[in-house]
Amino acid sequence: MIASLISSPRLFLAVCTGLLASALAGCARLPEAMPGLEQRHLQFTPNDFDAASMHTRHVLDSQANTCEAARRALLSQGYLVNTASADTVAGRKYYQPHQDVHYEVQMRVVCAPEGQGDARTSAFASALQDRYVIKKVNNSASLGVGGLGSVSLPVSATDDTLVKVGSETITDAQFYARFFQLFERYVRLAPPGTEPALMHPASTPAQGPVLAPAPATTAGVVQPAASSQPLPLQEPEAEQRAAATALPPDAAMPPAAPVGQQ
Repeated sequence: MIASLISSPRLFLAVCTGLLASALAGCARLPEAMPGLEQRHLQFTPNDFDAASMHTRHVLDSQANTCEAARRALLSQGYLVNTASADTVAGRKYYQPHQDVHYEVQMRVVCAPEGQGDARTSAFASALQDRYVIKKVNNSASLGVGGLGSVSLPVSATDDTLVKVGSETITDAQFYARFFQLFERYVRLAPPGTEPALMHPASTPAQGPVLAPAPATTAGVVQPAASSQPLPLQEPEAEQRAAATALPPDAAMPPAAPVGQQ
């Protein structure tokens, strides 16, 4: 058949024209624009940071027990837990509501202690939803013709490929409410309306009183402190006083006679 096409240029051009017409007809059935491209200038403002968050619960237990309760809650619902530590638990689950549409939900729970003790913990839950669709990719073969170049002829073989078309954080309040209802089976939650404990900075060790430095003296010899008591007598004076007090009153020596008298 290829030899007949080469020998008859008119027949070859007719075949090529028919193939191009069928290809254009197939393209006409495709959507005229991809979703989202018609709204390139769409203004979007997230409505976050409200006072009462649906992502948070206060737990009357330690940080490790809180994350363990989150891990068991995800495992009980068929989630594949790929991260489980004392402060973070993460898992994922796959959905296929239609044969050409797939969803992947990633759930993450972060456990943060409240205050300085380990009696209360805050649990923060957030879920991310990724959407995939199946795209069919047609295979093509090239046919080289001398003098005319190469022509691509589509064949019937196709490949199915998952293409990610969207990613969004789940904002359904009922989704998180059902998760925390299951989460409460494994740990005790604080009563509704309970405020979180305030975070206090780490206490610093108390420092002792700072002693003032001693004043510097100008002389190298230390002067003795003044005292009201008399200084002790030297050794000769002390002996004379002791001898005077030891003699009786009648033993005193008489006065000396004048010179020239016997």
